Amino acid sequence: MNLNTIVEVKRPRSFEEIEWRDGHAWLGGGTWLFSEPQVATDTLVDLGKFGWPALTATAQGLEIAATCKIVELHDFKGPPEWRAVPLFDKCIDAFLMSFKIWNAATVVGNVCMSLPAGAMISLTAALEGVCTLWPVDGKPRQVPVVDFVTGVHTNVLQKGELLRSILLPAAALSKRYAMRQVSLTRHGRSAALIIATVEDGGEDFLLTISAATPRPVHLRFKKTPSAAEMRQAIDERLPPDAWYQDVHGSAPYKRHVTHYLAEQIRTELS
Repeated sequence: MNLNTIVEVKRPRSFEEIEWRDGHAWLGGGTWLFSEPQVATDTLVDLGKFGWPALTATAQGLEIAATCKIVELHDFKGPPEWRAVPLFDKCIDAFLMSFKIWNAATVVGNVCMSLPAGAMISLTAALEGVCTLWPVDGKPRQVPVVDFVTGVHTNVLQKGELLRSILLPAAALSKRYAMRQVSLTRHGRSAALIIATVEDGGEDFLLTISAATPRPVHLRFKKTPSAAEMRQAIDERLPPDAWYQDVHGSAPYKRHVTHYLAEQIRTELS
């Protein structure tokens, strides 16, 4: 889509060059920016000239830059001890997107959209990702992905603040995992996307519920729970009014499939 309100595209080479004001918008992949009119935006600030490496693997984990495209994450091959890396492809496959989106959309852009069915939110939350945020004025701050998204299309970003990167810790990448996803239609948006990770001995069992709720939800257990323990924990954390109801599924349906899929995952990882 042509954005007829845009009068300038800025391509700074450093964050310090930017003088942020109302009407500016960050441009990463642009797949959402160019999908509908942006009547309040007159200037795009392109991140492409910053030259950040898309993915940086270190002993601490995997850093995903703000400019990392979905296809670059899909093609990543991590060290053998990072057993959760195949989860990248599984979550990417949960996207409802064409090859054009695949090659342009960014991982961080999907997180910033903060939609319940954002598959990159599900992935980075399940792998205990930590966001590094760059404010216009002030020191960088860090926020876990599970706390970054606050609701449907809402998050903790302040005016002009940039989600610079997401770090997936090596400890989370090294855990065993299981995932289930369901949609009302064969290629439809996720009604529920459930992921669990666990250490080899059954310790530190982390269940991540997404798509069925307005924001991702973590349920952590010291060891793999029983079926009754997990069901009780889900119901205590998510009362009937906490489920997200939309055209992709009613709240009772999403609650039911979450319990059903979570039990499949628990059994698989036991």
